[in-house]
Amino acid sequence: MSAASDILSNYQHVIDSLTLTTGSKGVFDVTVDGDLLYSKHETGRHAEPGEVLELFTEKHAGDVTPYAHG
Repeated sequence: MSAASDILSNYQHVIDSLTLTTGSKGVFDVTVDGDLLYSKHETGRHAEPGEVLELFTEKHAGDVTPYAHG
C-alpha cells in the first residue's frame, strides 16, 4: 500500500485518519480526514506512483513541512 505509506511517512503529524477501502471489481479508495482523495472507481485506473501523495499535498498540506525522518 504505497499510497498510505507515502502519505503517512510524510504527513503523519497532520492526519487524524486515513482509510483505504478495497473491494470487488478493483475498488480502491483513499480517504483522508473524511475527504475522498482518490477513487479508482471514479478515475477508472490505478493511481500512478506518487499521485496520491501529490493529491494529498495539494489539498491538505499547503505550507506544512513534511515529517522529519530520523
